Amino acid sequence: MEIYEGLAIFQGIAIGAIRYHYDQGQFRYPNAISDVKRELSRYENAKEQAVEELTGLYRKAVANTQEREVLLFKRQLQVLADAGFSSAIESMIRTEKVTASYAVATTRDELTSTFASLEDEAVVNRMNDIREIADRLIYILGGLAREKYTPKEPVILAAEKLSPSEVMDLDKSKVLGILTRSGSALSHTSILVKAMNVPALIHIPVHAKWEGRVCIIDGYEGKAYVDPDEAFLEKYKKRREQERQEREYLQSLKHEEDITADGYPVRLYANIGSMEDLDVALESDVKGIGLLRSEFQYLGRESYPTEKELFQTYQQVARAMGERQVIIRTLDIGTDKKEDYMNLPEEINPAMGNRGVRLCLQRQKMFKEQLRAIYRASAHGNLAVMYPMVTSVEEVREIQKIVGEVKESLRAQKIPFQDIQQGIVAETPAAVLMARELARELDFLHIGTNDLTQYTLAMDRQNPQLKEQYRENHPAIMKMIRMVVREGHREGCWVGICGELAAATELTAEFLRIGVDMLSVVPACILPVRKKIRETKVGREFVSKLK
Repeated sequence: MEIYEGLAIFQGIAIGAIRYHYDQGQFRYPNAISDVKRELSRYENAKEQAVEELTGLYRKAVANTQEREVLLFKRQLQVLADAGFSSAIESMIRTEKVTASYAVATTRDELTSTFASLEDEAVVNRMNDIREIADRLIYILGGLAREKYTPKEPVILAAEKLSPSEVMDLDKSKVLGILTRSGSALSHTSILVKAMNVPALIHIPVHAKWEGRVCIIDGYEGKAYVDPDEAFLEKYKKRREQERQEREYLQSLKHEEDITADGYPVRLYANIGSMEDLDVALESDVKGIGLLRSEFQYLGRESYPTEKELFQTYQQVARAMGERQVIIRTLDIGTDKKEDYMNLPEEINPAMGNRGVRLCLQRQKMFKEQLRAIYRASAHGNLAVMYPMVTSVEEVREIQKIVGEVKESLRAQKIPFQDIQQGIVAETPAAVLMARELARELDFLHIGTNDLTQYTLAMDRQNPQLKEQYRENHPAIMKMIRMVVREGHREGCWVGICGELAAATELTAEFLRIGVDMLSVVPACILPVRKKIRETKVGREFVSKLK
């Protein structure tokens, strides 16, 4: 038996035969050519096929309102339309008389190595897009089909690497687990893999010779076992059965209340970024939506959505949820998430740039249209609104002035609406330090731990070089959460957590004991967190004090 240790992306136990997934980059041949015209024609045909494939994926993502995927495929189509990228490849074919696949691979390697030392998020995204486009072209030029991965039986997929579009192409019913040599726990590929709900490990030295061999993935310990003996295999089959029973038990919690073992009710809500996510959340009988990311309505378009389009989406969510609360986060868009029609300038550091409420306060027409749509939809359900990237009381007051104008205009037009709760996403150290002053102006504070962690630790959360140091449960972050809860409660605000840390079941009890009122998690984590809440005792004295 061979034992390999890696980094777990998603927990669970998988047992099955390995299917080795060949890297497109392996299929490039620097052979000399004699017919340059023919090779240029092959490249042009490959490019047309790549555009056709990406356009299909883009339209599918738009139809399913998958904002991350819409943005990804939009960027990649832009790379293919870039004259400079194709000119470099065509020039190499003409001058060096090499195959198109070799010219593509060389251009890819030269471009990515030139900018390899830069950590700016926009540059990193651009380089990743170039790598994936080049690999797609090489695949097509090599005559290799990029059809959906459809083995006859479910398998464990082993690959050097997987791109986001390759993950989307997988037939998920045929994948038991995933092993890759490279990758980052916070990459877009990993986010998509997590959504598949199968155990996955990265940093495993996979090899083509593993094809057909039996493998065990232990996503709890971060280990892969290749060719286990019968006794070891039997042990893990029993663990897998226990895990299956645990999942069945979780399913039995679908319609249970979110209440601690000693009677303290907790608001367990869902984070959603698309209508597809809403369906998944409703399947778990979620009691509310703690974060509706509205960016998906603005991406994958040629122009801003109309007030009517925004209203129809919010109305649909409000009606689907009935009396259950839905908190809509206003547009948090910037140079890392943008469309051409927005005419946003490039920024050196977009994660810390003109994004969130900063951009909305500059583009008040856009902001007012979204607010009008939210308030109009409030007549059809239990809505609330929160604003991202707020750092000062002055910003809140400016927002409230605009909200007042929106409400006045609706009254003048005799359009019905409700006075809904107002909050902010506390996701910067400034918002944490000003929590008490901000709480005086608001109804609630929602802690966004994803951005708060990277801003507090001064670490890019997607930088694989920092994976050992990047800790969402860093003591500084836990102190900040306590501070926001304490200061918010002093001013009569309720306080929630809507970042990934909200789903960390090892911290659920601590969150409840320090007084967090709401936990909002991705739909896949609702039932595990519900289970943990129902097992937790926060203490009689604590419950008595809160009641």
